[in-house]
Amino acid sequence: MIIKKLTASFGKLNGESLELNDGLNIICAPNESGKSTWCAFIRAMLYGVDSSERQKSGYMPDKLRYAPWSGAAMQGQMELSEGGKDITLTRTTRLKSAPMREFSAVYTGTNVAVDGLTASNVGEMLTGVSKDVFRRSSFVEQGAIAVSGSPELEKRISAIVSSGEEDCSFTEADEQLRAWQRSRRYNRRGKLPELEDRMTQTKRRLYELESACAESDRLNTQLEQSREECARLEQEMLQSRKTARRDALANLQNLRKQVNEANTAHEAADDERDARRAELCGCVIGQRDPDEVASEVGQDIEKCFELKAISEKKLNPAPFYILFVLGLALVAAALYVIPEAFIAYAFALAAVLFFSACFSSVKYSKAKNAAHEARRTRRKILGKYKAEDEDGISACFEEFKVLYSAFADAEKVERETAEELARIQNLQEQTEAQTLSQLDFSGGDNEAAQLGRELNNAQRSCDLLSARISEIKGRVDAIGDPLVLGSELKSMQAEYEALESEFDAIALALDTLRAADADIQSRFSPELGKLAAQYMSMITEGRYESILINRDFSAKTKVGDDSVARETEYLSAGTLDLMYLAVRLAVCELALDSEQVCPLVLDDTLVNLDDNRTQQAMKLLREIAKKRQVILFSCKNI
Repeated sequence: MIIKKLTASFGKLNGESLELNDGLNIICAPNESGKSTWCAFIRAMLYGVDSSERQKSGYMPDKLRYAPWSGAAMQGQMELSEGGKDITLTRTTRLKSAPMREFSAVYTGTNVAVDGLTASNVGEMLTGVSKDVFRRSSFVEQGAIAVSGSPELEKRISAIVSSGEEDCSFTEADEQLRAWQRSRRYNRRGKLPELEDRMTQTKRRLYELESACAESDRLNTQLEQSREECARLEQEMLQSRKTARRDALANLQNLRKQVNEANTAHEAADDERDARRAELCGCVIGQRDPDEVASEVGQDIEKCFELKAISEKKLNPAPFYILFVLGLALVAAALYVIPEAFIAYAFALAAVLFFSACFSSVKYSKAKNAAHEARRTRRKILGKYKAEDEDGISACFEEFKVLYSAFADAEKVERETAEELARIQNLQEQTEAQTLSQLDFSGGDNEAAQLGRELNNAQRSCDLLSARISEIKGRVDAIGDPLVLGSELKSMQAEYEALESEFDAIALALDTLRAADADIQSRFSPELGKLAAQYMSMITEGRYESILINRDFSAKTKVGDDSVARETEYLSAGTLDLMYLAVRLAVCELALDSEQVCPLVLDDTLVNLDDNRTQQAMKLLREIAKKRQVILFSCKNI
């Protein structure tokens, strides 16, 4: 295949064209001029743009990276020659989400479609290799000159150096076997560890089931014993309560009888005291303090005697009359008999007599009034006692003393009966409180309460045992049927043995595959290394004459005088690029179909080479260009 012309609306390329020739094509242009874009466009025209790729951190898919800067639809055209016929490939975009999805392949200058060429297979049909092999062989992107391994490239090279078949790859087979092996066991993951865990869990469940059944039997025995103990305690508690109630009732009845008797006696004593009080209050003196009454009675009797003496005292009014008559006589004499010289004396004497008569009259009157008042006061005192004389007062006082003595005796008896009643009532209250304590069958200290607490404890023990048994039953139900578990365990053991046999067989297959791969490696790696070494020696003018290539296409090179190959870390950037360019060219030689010559596309591959080695590399590329089209993009003049 020879590419003749490219026309692109792709990235910064806005309808630009690039014409190419057979053999070596060198496109020199400065950086940022679109060289890498043309390379990407060639790949896109042959293999399309993957619209399923998504943007990731540090990575931008082609559908975004090469979207036309002008805003136009991504599209392009490639004119090429294949098998002596000119073909024009066209890719356009109808949906923005599917860039360059619309495809056509016609013979140049006509509308006649090329049979067998589609958007999905055109690249492989024209180059003879898949997109993956193309990118790892004849398509060298900028900064990606080193070859990276892939199953498709490995198939390609293995087919060339072994059977010729491209449907087998050690990497794919190794990965598949390892995947099968990992699916069975990988550290603690895989079917075997899962089965081991399931078998362990099943064994543990069977053990738990057996233990739970044994525990349930033991707890059922304890429950039966606890229920028998509850029945015994309940019977004893009921009998104790019955006895306690009977004794308490008898004590209360006896106390009620004593209270009734004491209350009757107190009521009789109270009635007697009230009767004696009524009699005492009915007497003249009434209910008073005897000592006070005795003092008052003594004073009243003494007063009565004094008043009696005053009232019985004799009064004589004669001095009043005598002095009054003498005064009248003296006045008459002064008027009629006594001489005038003595008349004044006579009247003075008469005045004295009249004054004396008046004084005697006043004194008599006062004495008379005092006697009258004494009689009235005496009557009043005697009236207080309803007595006729002083002896009556004494008799009244004697009657009071008799009545008061009877009242005091009755009051004493009432007080004694009240005290006895209070004592018996207090005893009743104490007995009732004690009886309540005795009849407190929950919090008391009596035998029935103690038996009740023991019964409650036993019942709680029964409840706990029942709950525990129910819990164990639930756990047993949750664990499952032992027959089913046993059958599952046997099935798992059989499956485990089968998987273990498969695991051993896969391990044996891996060992066999590695041995076969080592044999293939001994054939294709030396061949690839030998061809790459020839290219390396040509470019370096014989300085590096050996290249060692590993399975992953990493390489080491050796100077002619060195005894040990140099690792890539010890090579300069230019030498490293030369070594990987030689490997690339060797891969192209071995991996690409000799009948379908695929163009070699190089994007700034020689940028790190000095002038001398650049010229040597160009010499090699010119040799290669004799067999296949070489398209070299470079930022420096060559």
